[in-house]
Amino acid sequence: MITDNYMREMLQTVKPYTLVILHSTARTQEPGAEKIIWEHGRRNFELRAQGSLAIVCPVRDGSDVAGICIFTAIPEETKRIMDGDPAVHAGILTYEIHPTGTFPGSQLP
Repeated sequence: MITDNYMREMLQTVKPYTLVILHSTARTQEPGAEKIIWEHGRRNFELRAQGSLAIVCPVRDGSDVAGICIFTAIPEETKRIMDGDPAVHAGILTYEIHPTGTFPGSQLP
């Protein structure tokens, strides 16, 4: 049973993260965009290896949402990271930043 005390204790352990929602632009359809998206992906692998990017989830449902990411950095640092992304720099992707938090040890099953 999840008690009020347990919930209060757990809420004290929440660690801050930054959620990024990526959006596709019309430039996604331009010649050469796929190469830039490939380099965007390579950069995501590098950020994961460095520990800055905890979770990355591409979205392929036909909407303008291209993906979601959870960064271990604060929002200001995450903005700096995202502004250096090749797909953002090329105008192929835009992004939103949202401060969030979760419990230590949270992971996808």
